[in-house]
Amino acid sequence: YPLRSPSSTNIHPNARWQQNGITVAGGNRQGNGISQLSYPWGLYVDDDQTIYVADQSNHRIVEWKRGATSGQVQKLSFQFKNYPLRSPSSTNIHPNARWQQNGITVAGGNRQGNGINQLSNPCGLYVDDDQTIYVADQSNHRIVEWKRGATSGQVVAGGNGQGSGDHQLSNPYDVIIDKERDSLIICDTSNRRVVRWPRRNGTSGETIISNILCVGLTMDDNGSLYVTDDVKNEVRRYRRGESQETVVAGGNGYGNRLDQLSSPSYIFIDRDHSVYVSDYGNHRVMKWVEGAKQGIVVAGGQGKGNGLTQLSSPRGVVVDQLGTVYVADRWNDRIMRWPKGATQGSVIVGGNGSGGQSNQLNWPF
Repeated sequence: YPLRSPSSTNIHPNARWQQNGITVAGGNRQGNGISQLSYPWGLYVDDDQTIYVADQSNHRIVEWKRGATSGQVQKLSFQFKNYPLRSPSSTNIHPNARWQQNGITVAGGNRQGNGINQLSNPCGLYVDDDQTIYVADQSNHRIVEWKRGATSGQVVAGGNGQGSGDHQLSNPYDVIIDKERDSLIICDTSNRRVVRWPRRNGTSGETIISNILCVGLTMDDNGSLYVTDDVKNEVRRYRRGESQETVVAGGNGYGNRLDQLSSPSYIFIDRDHSVYVSDYGNHRVMKWVEGAKQGIVVAGGQGKGNGLTQLSSPRGVVVDQLGTVYVADRWNDRIMRWPKGATQGSVIVGGNGSGGQSNQLNWPF
């Protein structure tokens, strides 16, 4: 569940946020009505300020148009562990943007199931330029494509039962699109592999990485693929045209040294190809400059805790053009902002205890 964010985000170094939030989706108690949500996780905001919400327990994606008074189910598939929605490389949102409270379901929303209009524990989500949604429909062992405005999805990978065959998936957790090769790249988690499927009319995939407990993956602007391995406690890079991978973070066993990681979860790649990784078990965010042998602590690293110098099991990480780190501080129910070189962060959202009030968060990812 990390926060998904663009590869470039323009945030003023002295920016301040109001501490009382405004509900822009849901807020009408837990439920499956078009004005309700149930355990929402991933979030994506389009250029026209349309919000897509991964409504996890309702097994649907809900689209909330700006100014709309009611929602509409279009399609969805979220993950078993609820990985966030993908976001575009650049997103422009007016600083005073506001949204209506009634959303539209854009995927799923027809109860849990395996029909083409249903999802079951959807995980990773990717939204393409034409607003087509690709969902890792985890418990259905498939990737589902939902065209904008469609009332049902189309299986584009897997969907042939749980298994390890070339035509099967087993609990896929994440999916991205490789546009240059017009293909899907999938974390086929329970099969401990990363697979590539043709984006159109594919009937089987090919394994491109074996023996990996892949949790998340992303690509940089050169088309290099980055994956986290939760077992080996490392982040690996696979460059186009190269047969050998490169460990770009961790890889020195489980531990808390500067050259080690402990259950790395989410990653962010900046324009200099530095790797930022949420070092979940060490309660810190690490930056690994390209080619470095060890990382630099850029947030947390002072033990688990709720002080301004501490984090507690960080998840999503985003870095803006100034090197400011934004991190979802999971167990502290807050979002922290750490300017480049700072020894402590500041709370920009949440931090008022776990809860559902407008100024609170509950286990943010």
